[in-house]
Amino acid sequence: MSEPNNSPEALQPPTTPRPKGEPRFPDGPKPDPAGSHFERRIRSFQPRRSRVTTGQADALQRLWPKWGLDIDGQRKLDLAELFGGDRPVVLEIGFGMGEATAQMAAEDPDTGILAVDVHTPGQGNLLNLAEQNGLSNIRVANGDAIILLREMLTPDSLSGLRVYFPDPWPKKRHHKRRLIQPEFLSLAAARLRPDALVHCATDWEPYAEQMLEVLSAHPDFENTRPEGGYAPRPTFRPLTRFEGQGLDKGHVVNDLLFRRVQHREQQSVGD
Repeated sequence: MSEPNNSPEALQPPTTPRPKGEPRFPDGPKPDPAGSHFERRIRSFQPRRSRVTTGQADALQRLWPKWGLDIDGQRKLDLAELFGGDRPVVLEIGFGMGEATAQMAAEDPDTGILAVDVHTPGQGNLLNLAEQNGLSNIRVANGDAIILLREMLTPDSLSGLRVYFPDPWPKKRHHKRRLIQPEFLSLAAARLRPDALVHCATDWEPYAEQMLEVLSAHPDFENTRPEGGYAPRPTFRPLTRFEGQGLDKGHVVNDLLFRRVQHREQQSVGD
């Protein structure tokens, strides 16, 4: 007769399947926060399905009501109220597992980071990091950044925009899905304060070339490098483990630093 299995895994009660239609995290991010309220369009992101750890699930349940928000497009955000004080707020689109975001928040506690992603494990991980490191200047947004910019943020409300290692959509037929396009930059410009910094980084050289071309041609932005071209990686952008692995393989990472231009007509209106 075989010995009984007394391992910790064997002693755990079997998990009960979630009833169909019941939310995965009742107090956490919604699967599709904007629902069918807005027109269908070509998405610049692709939701990734991967396992949520116990710690990430716990963070989503406990901390989402405090530090999370769903991008439903149904209201305007008061960023001073959201962050509990009047501070500059930077929008970060796509933060992966959140390690770099947490490090930047820790090194600049007076700046709020509104971090947007659709990757549930990453959302939970970033919330965990914020709690563990006492970072009260991070808010995690779930959903489509375009809807957030267009429907939920007010003009001149952002002090910066960060887009690090977005999906390059390498196939030519998918280039229309790339985030950094003239239409996106015009929308972002309407929400950025004059002199706000737009910082993009990518390890996909053809996408870097497109970013540089599109940003250089846009009338609302100017390159912070007088001679033009790419910028050295600024010290405030941490070198991530993923990026380090790419550099070890010979990948080239390009940073682009552009500033929101204040036009003369905008200056005269304010005077």
